[in-house]
Amino acid sequence: MNTGIETKSERVLIVGGSSGMGLELARLLLTEGTQVTIAGRSETRLEAARVSLSSVGEQLTTAVADVTHEDQVAHLLGRIGPLDHIVTTAADIEGAYQLLPSLDLTAARRVVDSKFIGPLLLAKHGAPALSQQGSITFTSGIAAYRPTARGSVVAAINGALESLTYALAVELGPIRVNAVSPGWVDSPIWKHVAGDAKAATLAAMAKRLPVGRVGQPDDIASAIRFLMRNGFVTGSVLHIDGGHRLV
Repeated sequence: MNTGIETKSERVLIVGGSSGMGLELARLLLTEGTQVTIAGRSETRLEAARVSLSSVGEQLTTAVADVTHEDQVAHLLGRIGPLDHIVTTAADIEGAYQLLPSLDLTAARRVVDSKFIGPLLLAKHGAPALSQQGSITFTSGIAAYRPTARGSVVAAINGALESLTYALAVELGPIRVNAVSPGWVDSPIWKHVAGDAKAATLAAMAKRLPVGRVGQPDDIASAIRFLMRNGFVTGSVLHIDGGHRLV
């Protein structure tokens, strides 16, 4: 496969790279010699990620930025310089999984800002920094296809993000724009969804899925890597859900 890019000279920005899927993507890319910048709001979490990646992190840099604020996005992209790929896995869903009568609009707006406005701003300010063979990858999710009674906001935002993917693939070409749609993944985000019931909830879903297990962060990381490296894929949503859409 010829992507037109020497992978060892790639420069990649991962927003949300301090934990979960983003952290595993950073680990995967660093082992290949890619130059990786992980960005997030918490300096403490970024430092923990740096320590976690220290054995493979010679090409790692970190940046504190809140991508829901346009001035911070513009500053981040201006400071980093030329890039080959931008990936965002960031999502602030704390308090968003509520039945409609109890829905907190502040929590709902945080989901909108982190999962839609942030990616939109990254595309706006990141596209000029990307190589013509480069890519942007968003992170949607199974909630767009199998919503729960408490997940209306997350479901709606995931669907909107996929529509944004299609539109930007047309507008920004030849830069490629894609999204991954993970199913249930054993990641830190579950503490906001299920709390102390996390283990039991994931185990119950594992029994339902055709593959017999829930996802792991590295499952999603390898899927994002595929979208980054395949130069003929754009405007696509890659479902990494263990067959969840079928059950």
